Amino acid sequence: MKVTYHGHATVMVETGGKKILFDPFFTGNPKADVKAEDVRPDYILLTHGHGDHTADAVSIAKRTGATIVAVYELATLLGWRGARTHGVGL
Repeated sequence: MKVTYHGHATVMVETGGKKILFDPFFTGNPKADVKAEDVRPDYILLTHGHGDHTADAVSIAKRTGATIVAVYELATLLGWRGARTHGVGL
């Protein structure tokens, strides 16, 4: 397993041949060490809907085909924006 911290709450976990990106906030984040265009996750997990945790989620998902996993309401909203999503209940 490899864990890479990209600033703020953004973390990439690589395990079992898959890449899971948590809370992608690259654009406008002075602590980001890479650009949104540089990451290629299989899944994007969002902890909540604040902009500093979701900023690049849809653009990354649309570019890479990654599935966004989030609470149902947030997943529905991002699905309307063109991302492939999977909503979960808590």
